[in-house]
Amino acid sequence: MNTDLVQTQTLRVWDLPTRIFHWLLVFCVISCIISSEVGGEAMAWHFRFGYCIITLLIFRIVWGFVGGYWSRFKQFVYSPLTIMRYVRGQSMLEHDVGHNPLGSLSVWGLLILLGMQVASGLMSDDEIATQGPLVKWVSSQTVSLASNYHTHWGKIIIILLVLLHIGAMLFYLLKKKQNLITPMLKGDKMIEVTQTQSLPASKDQLAQRITALVIFAVIALGVAYVVQRLG
Repeated sequence: MNTDLVQTQTLRVWDLPTRIFHWLLVFCVISCIISSEVGGEAMAWHFRFGYCIITLLIFRIVWGFVGGYWSRFKQFVYSPLTIMRYVRGQSMLEHDVGHNPLGSLSVWGLLILLGMQVASGLMSDDEIATQGPLVKWVSSQTVSLASNYHTHWGKIIIILLVLLHIGAMLFYLLKKKQNLITPMLKGDKMIEVTQTQSLPASKDQLAQRITALVIFAVIALGVAYVVQRLG
């Protein structure tokens, strides 16, 4: 009997809360960029989308500890040595399931830089009609630095990272024949494994989804309360 026979396994990789987070974040980031370019009355929506991004980022941090198996941070924190081995073609089976070592760098970069962008936005002032809720709580020098970063370098970096993210997905789809988009839509991924290999699936039952909804609601109410108090 050949125990190394390769078989295809359907694996739940991305739970529903992670998928909803991902696409909501995409929508809010694009909406923030567009509203900032339009300006004027659209800036009110720019702030609303910004607050939504803050809520989503905080949710993702929490979900990174209690979410589905492949959504947890510990599953895509890689050492420099592992990243180098992956670049050289020395990958492991789990690298083809969740975030691979290179993909993880993109995810961490987006989370960190989006956090910096919304934080700087809270302290920004266009000196015309729009200012963040933290402007009156920080020094004028801090406001100047935050405003300059938020409206120039920060926005450029975010746009470049988004384009890089899209480019990476297209590269994997066209060159490596790995579809990274469909699993983020449906949650499941087709994995080729041998009979001696086993991969855990992310829990995605009703209990996990209700837990995510409660966590998100608490965070959203907290963000709304803080913003109202600061205003």
